[in-house]
Amino acid sequence: MAVVVVTGSAGLIGSESVAYFAERGHEVAGVDNDFRQRFFGPEASTDWNRRALEARFPRQYVHFDADVRDTAAMDELFARYGRRIALVIHAAAQPSHDWAASDPQTDFTVNANGTLCVLEATRKHAPEAVFIFTSTNKVYGDAPNELPLVELEKRWEIAADHPYWNGIDEQLRIDRSKHSLFGASKIAADVLVQEYGRYFSMPTTVFRGGCLTGPNHSGTKLHGFLAYLMKCTATGQPYTVFGYKGKQVRDNIHSLDLVNAFDCVFRAPRCGEVYNAGGTRFSNCSMLEAIDLCEEVTGRELDWSYTEDNRVGDHIWYISDMAKFKAHYPDWRQRHDLRALLTEMFEKNAERWQAERRAQDASV
Repeated sequence: MAVVVVTGSAGLIGSESVAYFAERGHEVAGVDNDFRQRFFGPEASTDWNRRALEARFPRQYVHFDADVRDTAAMDELFARYGRRIALVIHAAAQPSHDWAASDPQTDFTVNANGTLCVLEATRKHAPEAVFIFTSTNKVYGDAPNELPLVELEKRWEIAADHPYWNGIDEQLRIDRSKHSLFGASKIAADVLVQEYGRYFSMPTTVFRGGCLTGPNHSGTKLHGFLAYLMKCTATGQPYTVFGYKGKQVRDNIHSLDLVNAFDCVFRAPRCGEVYNAGGTRFSNCSMLEAIDLCEEVTGRELDWSYTEDNRVGDHIWYISDMAKFKAHYPDWRQRHDLRALLTEMFEKNAERWQAERRAQDASV
């Protein structure tokens, strides 16, 4: 079978991609150096996920402990497989707009330079491979905050007759707004991937993700709000809600639903395409609604507090419109609603989270 290269292979989307394509008989080369631990501390380490993948797929999965910014390492890896590579999923990133402000140079080199290194290695050694990039809705900056929103009891909402009722589409501008430095570095990568498709006629596709989540997410305070919220609820850790009265709305897409979308593109690729990708109206919630659901699923009350200061460039209301993707790939279906997603997240991780909490308490 063909070779699939996955960067960020022990992370949320990377690990879901590894499992999906390995289960279908492909050989998977994974690139991950657990930088997430450096970004967010030991609790965010993806090492547990890497070990699980190696144990589950001892024949199909080959792990490379490498940095996507390392041109020589990427060239060596891609040269090893050459034109056997049929698909590249570039999911490695510095993913937090809060963290980016603490080290803009690392953020930019990982997100922008790293993407360039992987693109060039693909163009040199496997130019016909389908290239999929996980971008972010943060490329739109805070432009969504200009929408006319209505305050409801537990969420901000948009009028039902507004053109964006079904979500924000790809026509929203990506400039003249505040992005965070993370958003800026992801714009650079986003446009690079588009350009390699249009300029070099490579089959590249960009997915601008809303909140990507799932049971494999190593959620932490600065990234992965839904996984971290569920973890705090399950373990009794305190949680802080930042701004907007806790009524800010996010759409949440299960990692498997997103990887199924990747597979649609893999089987019928296009050049330089861009799609918004998120939970849509099918799976979205405000912070207050998410807290209620987490408490229902776990049977525990969350210890949470509120601070008036919202995160810089944060969205008040964001729901993705995936009409364009569904028009291009009408067989794709979103299968995991919010309750199913949270229940799976809790059932898969509760025991591991409790063990981590006990170990932390013992070390104090």
